Amino acid sequence: MELLSVNVGRPRTVDYTNAPGGRTGIDKRPVDGPVLITAPAPGGASGVAGDAVCDLRFHGGPDRAVHAFAREDMEVWEGELGRPLPPGSFGENLTTRGLDVNGALIGERWRIGPDLVLEVTGGRIPCRTFAGFVQEDAWVRRLNRSPAGPGALLRVIEPGEVRAGDPVEVVHRPAHPITVTRLHHAATADRSLLPSTLVAAEWMESGLLALARNHAEKYGE
Repeated sequence: MELLSVNVGRPRTVDYTNAPGGRTGIDKRPVDGPVLITAPAPGGASGVAGDAVCDLRFHGGPDRAVHAFAREDMEVWEGELGRPLPPGSFGENLTTRGLDVNGALIGERWRIGPDLVLEVTGGRIPCRTFAGFVQEDAWVRRLNRSPAGPGALLRVIEPGEVRAGDPVEVVHRPAHPITVTRLHHAATADRSLLPSTLVAAEWMESGLLALARNHAEKYGE
């Protein structure tokens, strides 16, 4: 398991987002050399040095400091879309190889390189900005229904510098069955499953946790 690429985005003004100011950092490109990843402060943006997060309503902050996507899943989409997808094409900060990103458990921890430790908090929910960026019809619905999965959101447990080629090691798996894919399916396709995901509440990112709790309270589950 290895880190294939570290990707950062610069803020751009585009016509396909409803983010404040019409700006987005979704267009992420690989960078050379070591990149520092730290936990952003509450209300802060990306945990990746040099990376722009422009819409703090849905991105960034301690629970969504980093986004990872597996190269293997990107290759599935290359076949479906009929075009090459370089690292960063899914707006991800980290492109991995050999790691089951969407099969990771919520709360699973990864060590990347000698120092960085990240914790899985959920799956990335696709949005209008993402759809506009990839320029594909019905993109949100297609991604939500795809077995390739959404990629993982992560919080920073121990900061550190990383670079392409660093090894990735799974150092902890919690004792519950809720994976990135399972939580994403519950949040986007079958919300009757949301109460069952609360066994992972301790580790879930705040937006998905609120959704699961609200559904459980509303339906008395």
